[in-house]
Amino acid sequence: MPFQPESFRSWRSYDRRSLVADVLSGVTVGVIALPLAIGFGIASGVTPNQGLWTAIVAGLVISLLGGTRFQIGGPTGAFVPVLALIVAQHGYEGLALATMMAGVMLILMGALKMGRLIKFIPYPVTAGFTSGIAVIIFTGQLNEFMGLGLKMPDHVPQQVGVLWAHLAATNGYALGLGALTLLIAFGLPKVARKVPPSIVAVIVCTVLTQWLHLPVATIQSKFGTIPSGWPGWHFPAVSLDLMRELMVPAFTIAALGAIESLLSAMVADGLADTRHDSNQELIGQGIANVLTPLVGGIAVTGAIARTAANIRNGARSPLSGVVHSFMLLLVALFAASYAGMIPLACLSGILIGVAVRMAEWDTFPEIWRGPKADFAVLMAAFTLTVIFDLTIGVGIGLMMAAGLFVKRMEELTQIKLVTPETEVESGGHSIAGKDVPEGVVLYRIEGPFFFAAAEKLEAALRNSGGRPRAVILRLRNVPTMDMSGLHAFEVVVHKLRRDGVRILLTAVQPLPFAVMEKAGLVELIGRAKFCADIDEALAKVRKVFGGEAIA
Repeated sequence: MPFQPESFRSWRSYDRRSLVADVLSGVTVGVIALPLAIGFGIASGVTPNQGLWTAIVAGLVISLLGGTRFQIGGPTGAFVPVLALIVAQHGYEGLALATMMAGVMLILMGALKMGRLIKFIPYPVTAGFTSGIAVIIFTGQLNEFMGLGLKMPDHVPQQVGVLWAHLAATNGYALGLGALTLLIAFGLPKVARKVPPSIVAVIVCTVLTQWLHLPVATIQSKFGTIPSGWPGWHFPAVSLDLMRELMVPAFTIAALGAIESLLSAMVADGLADTRHDSNQELIGQGIANVLTPLVGGIAVTGAIARTAANIRNGARSPLSGVVHSFMLLLVALFAASYAGMIPLACLSGILIGVAVRMAEWDTFPEIWRGPKADFAVLMAAFTLTVIFDLTIGVGIGLMMAAGLFVKRMEELTQIKLVTPETEVESGGHSIAGKDVPEGVVLYRIEGPFFFAAAEKLEAALRNSGGRPRAVILRLRNVPTMDMSGLHAFEVVVHKLRRDGVRILLTAVQPLPFAVMEKAGLVELIGRAKFCADIDEALAKVRKVFGGEAIA
């Protein structure tokens, strides 16, 4: 079926034990997601209520319509720098429209079965921008973590300058609450793995703040009371001019959402021994991003940490994600005002903890020990993401990785002049000891023949030493040929024919042959010139030079 969410298949062997397991896991993940949804909403430049309702809608839609069994969707840290910048430049209306545009792009990507392509993004690029995002989140949260309450600039270098200039104004109480949050976040799992550290940190810090009347900023003091109840419908204004301005940000949201959601799905497959449908997952993510702005929400994707927690707590089906969503819905409808008491330093501490776990620092020495060109790609993606923004970091990283790939593929392709004296290959395909008529040159081409290898063929022919009477091209080890390689090959054929040089090809594989046949090159060369092996080619050359036509 072209549209078959995982939730449609997961009920086939469902029982009461699965229901209990899903409910318990969903409640636990809902508790974990509560402070993260509020925190990511604030960090993205919108209100706590918008972050909460984003998690509610996204959690429900992605669980019901996605292509994975255990995916938990919602706002994530990866989106924070992108969404905050859009809000700063275009306001929430621009963010809502960009999110819906990104949703449509994701749906199209899934419908066009592009899910597999996302997996081919090079690991150095992924690790680089992920670690760069972690640095952006970490730096951006230091403002509230230190209790400064400043209006921060958009980029990390300027943020560091502002924080340094106001270091003396640090609120010690806020800093203490933030440090306590980090202590709980990293220490509690070592003694009680089943207890969600983020919610414990929120409860402890909130109680301390209210009991001791600590002079620190809370969600309520900065944003007002979080309203309980339905937020109402929100329909963003749509205009062609605004859509043009938001096309690049929307594409960034779509690309980042696709990458992170499919990475999360792959992590889930590894933990639970399942197999996800990448195209269906993109469709589910796209629908969620179209719908969340209707309740004032922001962009969403699969959340790796929450998905992993869902699996570790015994989830059996997408119902656990639905329960997680309803858990958050109960808070939004009946207890949202209590969330206003949470100190901002505590939320910042939670997000700093997320950033620390998110950064892939262990990959830096790992990639450093490999090819240095890959490390250069990693550092470019990381540095440009931190200094400028995610779009530039990922774009330049992908360009460098693509160039590196082309270079390596070009190095794989070898075009060698072969003579009976220089032949190193043995067996039936060897020309060692065979009679090669005078004026006949043989070239062995090995590796994919594409645009980067085309110049090698021309250079090899130029260095053959005079004009040959015939050229035999041995293509047994050429698995594929692209259109640029085909064009270069065709140019060479025309030059040789113009100079009266006969051309024969041996052992052409099916894929390159099909490419040449569709382009008409087979007919141009002549089907009789395509030989099964070197012996057949040499026999035909001898007939030509003996006065007989090739048949």
